[in-house]
Amino acid sequence: MELEEIWPLFELSIGTPNLTLRPVRDVDLPGLVQAAADGVHDPERMPFGVPWTDADPADLPRNLAEYQWSLRTRVNPAHWTVAFAVHANGRVVGSQDLSAYTFADRRTVNTGSWLTRSAQGRGWGTEMRAALLMFAFDVLGAEWAESSAASWNEASLAVSRKLGYELNGVTRVAPRQGEPVDEQRVRLHRDAFIRPDWSIAVTGAESVRAHLGVLT
Repeated sequence: MELEEIWPLFELSIGTPNLTLRPVRDVDLPGLVQAAADGVHDPERMPFGVPWTDADPADLPRNLAEYQWSLRTRVNPAHWTVAFAVHANGRVVGSQDLSAYTFADRRTVNTGSWLTRSAQGRGWGTEMRAALLMFAFDVLGAEWAESSAASWNEASLAVSRKLGYELNGVTRVAPRQGEPVDEQRVRLHRDAFIRPDWSIAVTGAESVRAHLGVLT
């Protein structure tokens, strides 16, 4: 028996002109850790709701591995998060998550992502999110996609605007104690999605749909 038969998510691959997105395998963890350790953002400002990049460098590898392993234990039709390793030019450059709860009823997904700093500024943040939106809308049958970003995070919000998201309210978060910030929520309907001029190449879709309990 092959590993993909045991864990069908490992069959999934999404290709774009410059990137390949695959659910994180153990073999991807060293590259993912290195991408994070090389830096993701200005240390003075925290763009994430959970300040995972503030971890001591000695703890970051274990923390990241534990988080990825924990996601696999919580994949079921009621609530799932699939973390994709983003590959470019033969190396892991970041991660793109796709999550949902009660998807069969809500038909709504949520996305989150990060790129190592050396991979930023190339349009890959837009490319990888657009890829997951096409997968969510066209393969899984989602109707809505939601996301959020710190209100000061213009790079993330610019990606959202480029893809057609609309503003969807503001909430207050404090990823670092004593440093509250506004978090801007955004929302995208499948009919408002501004599609790129390229398509995705997907393998392993059917087994993943069954694993996630997605029904047409």
